[in-house]
Amino acid sequence: MKVLVLGSGGREHALAWKLAQSPLVSDLFVGPGNPGTSSLTLTNGKQVQNVALVTNDFQSVENVLLQYAIDMLVVGPEEPLVMGITDFCKNREGLENLLVIGPDSRGASLEGSKDHAKAFMTACRIPTALYRTFTCGQYAEACLYLDSLEPPYVLKADGLAAGKGVLIEPDLVKARAGLKEMMEGKFGAAGNKVVVEQFLRGTEVSVFILTDGTHYKILPEAKDYKRIGERDQGPNTGGMGAVSPVPFADRSFMKKVEERIIRPTLEGLARKGCDYRGFLFFGLINCNGDPYVIEYNVRMGDPETESVMMRLQGDLAAACYSLKTKTLDKMSLSAAENHCVTVVAVSGGYPGTYQKGYAIKGLDQVKEANVFHMGTSTTPQIVTKGGRVLAVSATGPTLLSARELAYRELSLIAYTDMVYRNDIGEDLMDMKYS
Repeated sequence: MKVLVLGSGGREHALAWKLAQSPLVSDLFVGPGNPGTSSLTLTNGKQVQNVALVTNDFQSVENVLLQYAIDMLVVGPEEPLVMGITDFCKNREGLENLLVIGPDSRGASLEGSKDHAKAFMTACRIPTALYRTFTCGQYAEACLYLDSLEPPYVLKADGLAAGKGVLIEPDLVKARAGLKEMMEGKFGAAGNKVVVEQFLRGTEVSVFILTDGTHYKILPEAKDYKRIGERDQGPNTGGMGAVSPVPFADRSFMKKVEERIIRPTLEGLARKGCDYRGFLFFGLINCNGDPYVIEYNVRMGDPETESVMMRLQGDLAAACYSLKTKTLDKMSLSAAENHCVTVVAVSGGYPGTYQKGYAIKGLDQVKEANVFHMGTSTTPQIVTKGGRVLAVSATGPTLLSARELAYRELSLIAYTDMVYRNDIGEDLMDMKYS
């Protein structure tokens, strides 16, 4: 089977790393990929190949699909899914037998519009925070709604904003100012509508499933760390680290997740006539033992994937390919009895302005962890290219051992203006795992 992973970040590197372990995969391509993906080797000895394409240029993607006779396309990022790449491929001559791992545009609207997602949850009676949505011309009405809520205040840009379109403001003055900035274009067109939400107190957890629209497999859960600063200080980022498993996500909690959230979501999608085949991410919060949905993502998270794939047992390629015949229930996927800690190294200044092109040293010294490339390029040495640069993922029999190993291996890497959090997983150290 020939497989193409679409994307160029750490999530795509981790997916390619896991897919490369399948004996079913004869050739694996990553487009456009990164220096890390091209270093992977398949079970048959072939190298994974990076291919030049533009992820949001569907003609560019189609050319690669046809050129290499791809059997399965695994879509990493959300934007091409929201733009309708699955619909596009279904209607192209020569791609009739292609399996796309990712929903059509109707399913992808769960992530493409937070207002749509909240309305869907409300209709399906899925537990979530109270909310109202306002357009740019409704600033006064939105402020009145803010007055009715208790602090802190949650403001979300309706559309895609690269994981940064959420503001959590501690007081009413800052909330009104943040709302004004969003309505005046802080997040571009993504903020043409703003969802104002009730703040839910608790601990967050990311739950992932792979589904063929009827059956589903729950993948290892994870907790990610969004804020740039330690103790969750500073602005939101795309993610500064992740930990898996999460101590409170025990059998009792996950039973509630299945009964109250996963099954009603899939049933709601089916009622809408959506043939959802792919990954589905539930951003949840544990409020006194009860799960509430903060958001949906219609793909795997980043950097959670870099922890999830390290703990996932089973043939991911075979499980994905079973979506074609809706036989996912016959596949075996499970979580290893270990712990994984992922620490993200970023460029100084991120999530604001940052410099790039700095040489990365020490990658060859890392022997006991996986280094997933998030924002790197080769010129010809490997250099920084993005705000988030590398994700170092290490496993161990305990959270403490995995954490110590991840930080020890990360200390072997260096580049100018390298920044990372030193507290990833620290908040979970005193929690008991079931």
